[in-house]
Amino acid sequence: MKLESLNSAERDAFVAALAGIYEHSPWVAEAVADARPFASVDALHEAMNGAVARAGRKAQLDLIRAHPDLAGKAALAGALTAESTGEQRGAGLDRLTEAEFAEFHRLNDEYRGRFGFPFILAVRGHDKHSILASFRQRLANDIEAETEEALSQIGRIAGFRLRDLLEEQQ
Repeated sequence: MKLESLNSAERDAFVAALAGIYEHSPWVAEAVADARPFASVDALHEAMNGAVARAGRKAQLDLIRAHPDLAGKAALAGALTAESTGEQRGAGLDRLTEAEFAEFHRLNDEYRGRFGFPFILAVRGHDKHSILASFRQRLANDIEAETEEALSQIGRIAGFRLRDLLEEQQ
C-alpha cells in the first residue's frame, strides 16, 4: 500500500489498514486519523508513537498487555496475530528445543510475575540467544524503567510493521 492511498482513504479504511500496527490496539490509528495527510512513513510513525505517549498510563499498560508472550502458549496454539507470528518465526522462536521452550516459559512467568505484563522485544535482528539475554538483563529493571522499555520496544515494532505495510512515493 502506498502512503498516498492511506492518506486519502476514508477514516474507517485508514484505521482498518493500520489496526495491526499496535497489537490489538486500533485506538492508536484512530487517534491519528484526523492528523492526515502524513508527509512520510516516519511522520506517521512519530504521530502514532505520540498518541501512545499521550494516552495515559492505563491505556499504555493495556497496550503492553495486549502483546503475546514470546514463544508462549498462544504461539503454540497458533493464536498470534499474523504480524506476531511472522516476527517470532523470523527470530527462530518457532524452532525451539524442548529445553529452550521450557526456559522461555519460565522467564515469561517470572517476568509477568515481576511486572504484571509480558516481556516485549522488537525481535527483528535477534535470535533466541540474544532474546534470552535481554530477558535476563531486563528482569533486573524496576517497574517504571521496564514499562518505559516495553513502550519503546512497542514503538520499534510499530515502525517495522509500518515500513512493511507502506511504500513511500518515490
